[in-house]
Amino acid sequence: MLGPKKNPGRRRRDEAEKPFWISFSDLMTALMVLFLVAMAVALLNVTQGLRQMDDARLQRESGISTCLQDIAQITRQKSFAGVQLRGQTLEFGSLAEFPKDSHQLDLQRAHFLREFVPQLLDMARTPACQTWLKRFVVDGYASPEGSYLYNLNLSLARSQRVLCVLLDAKAPNAPSAEDRQAIRELFFVGGSSFNAAILNQPEKSRRVELRLEFKEPLPSCNPATPDCKPETTPSIPWDEDFTCPLAARS
Repeated sequence: MLGPKKNPGRRRRDEAEKPFWISFSDLMTALMVLFLVAMAVALLNVTQGLRQMDDARLQRESGISTCLQDIAQITRQKSFAGVQLRGQTLEFGSLAEFPKDSHQLDLQRAHFLREFVPQLLDMARTPACQTWLKRFVVDGYASPEGSYLYNLNLSLARSQRVLCVLLDAKAPNAPSAEDRQAIRELFFVGGSSFNAAILNQPEKSRRVELRLEFKEPLPSCNPATPDCKPETTPSIPWDEDFTCPLAARS
């Protein structure tokens, strides 16, 4: 019987190669599955990290909002009428204005500040504020009369005068020793010359304001770590020197 002859050698070679290609394709499939699993795990970790960062941000915003609301409650008291909280800044208006070319505060304004600040510190010790409040910055300002550097020094002296008033242990209504310690640790001074002068109202430009600054989580803090805490404020050693170094301007 005539017909095409089969090549037994080629058939045996094909059969020998099939197991190799089957094994290679299985290996590639397994590697692809491992790759997909690794990518899924990495994506899950990134997603969880972002979610935890968002949760920490929302927790911070909620704490700051609660703190500011509590402080705003103080400004609604009759005895502190005239104080306004705008954003994160306490504006005192005429209650913390200075005479022209002077960093002196009259007795009435000094008395007011010594009454108001301890109330503010009580709020700073509440859990919502204590967790995130970093410091109070006493910003001093001046009117546009005179040179920039002269007014820069004057505005800084006005903010320093506020601390002198608050830390005066011999004043009739002096804050407690605990409050004075907190003032030393939490209050910073700053001068802005006439950069934030109130247009056409020089008397209102000669003032101080109290700005609240809040903490950020530590840069090295891993949000996935349960004990992740915001930055801390260093303690300042206590001393008994209450002498104000500011002299009256001639």
